[in-house]
Amino acid sequence: MPLAARMRPETLDEFIGQKHIVGRGKLLYRAIKADRLTSAIFYGPPGTGKTTLAKIIAGETQYSFKQLNAVSAGVKEIRKIADEAQNYLLNPKGRVILFFDEIHRLNKGQQDALLPFVENGTFILVGATTENPYFEVNKALLSRSTIFKFEPLRDEDLKALIYICINDKEKGLGNQKIEIKSEAVDHIIRMSEGDARAVLNALELAALTTPASEDGTIVINLDVAQECVQQKAIRYDKDGDNHYDVTSAFIKSMRNYMEPDAVLHWLARLIESGEKPEFIARRIMIAAAEDVGLANPAALQLAVAASQAVERVGWPESRIILAQAALMVACSPKSNAVCVGIDKAIEDVRNKKIGEVPINLRDTHYPGSAELGHGRGYKYSHDYPMARAVQQYMPDELRGVRYYFPKNSGTEARIKKGLEQILEKKDRKNT
Repeated sequence: MPLAARMRPETLDEFIGQKHIVGRGKLLYRAIKADRLTSAIFYGPPGTGKTTLAKIIAGETQYSFKQLNAVSAGVKEIRKIADEAQNYLLNPKGRVILFFDEIHRLNKGQQDALLPFVENGTFILVGATTENPYFEVNKALLSRSTIFKFEPLRDEDLKALIYICINDKEKGLGNQKIEIKSEAVDHIIRMSEGDARAVLNALELAALTTPASEDGTIVINLDVAQECVQQKAIRYDKDGDNHYDVTSAFIKSMRNYMEPDAVLHWLARLIESGEKPEFIARRIMIAAAEDVGLANPAALQLAVAASQAVERVGWPESRIILAQAALMVACSPKSNAVCVGIDKAIEDVRNKKIGEVPINLRDTHYPGSAELGHGRGYKYSHDYPMARAVQQYMPDELRGVRYYFPKNSGTEARIKKGLEQILEKKDRKNT
């Protein structure tokens, strides 16, 4: 068996990490020890102990324990286990703990088949998933389950695991004479991103492929560790919550004035995770319009140009184009006045009495419009200085309402100054 499988802990006391949910006195720890477990979903990244904890539950519980994998099991297998659970000759306790690995892969019909058995207590469901259950599991099952969020293992937990493995003669590598350098330990942990399975796989590969010295010692140094773990595992899923979290961090970093380093970091995460350049370009265009606006109109122009460019170029050169556009947004003066203004205008259109188009602004080109008085009194803007003709432009019901409040930021500062001058003249005239 692979080292990662051999080293699975068999009791709660051997379990490493996740102290926030299985530490002594915590809810899940007490429920397992008292054999009072209710339906639960274990959610978190790979290699953080979800399946391991389910197997520990199997050893601790007095109920019958069944395991299915959502990739291969269907409604037929679910109903078969339910029939066995409800057969009091075979199962006097009348219920089973059903562990469903990769529960997010169950389709709607399969999840619906589980529901009545969870509801009537035939199954105590324990599901494991790397995907956010709030996206992947139906609400009826969620409402009957407790969600336990598994976190990436801490560095100190992974370091303890490495030395336990090296010294364990029964299941680990203790029968070999292994010396591991501290810098090798640090590299393996750093590249694992909190994944215990990745750590153990790297350690096993290092032990198997490193020739022993004359005295029989296998020395795992930094060079060996780097050979065994050549590329960091990027934790990212295009359909899950990590996708949304990284994208959100990228957008919020662009929104803040002069945060270029964070923008490049999150952009690099998106790129290295295999995100499509078109998706990234769309987010940059939105940020340019929403968060920069008229403070620097060139930001949107560059973002649009970048979007068109990446469609023609592709990776890896698109990284430069996207970085340039993202940095333009990040380093531009900021104003959301355009976004706030249009949202407020839409809100009024939806919720207020908005009246008719003023007679002077109505179209005069269709038959009968002149007879109806359309366009009467209209002043052609270009006949007046600065193309500003003083006349009614808003419906009667909204006269005097303002939506656009430019900020004193970048190019928009000039707009703000000009608008203030016009409003000041209006006030003097009204006075």
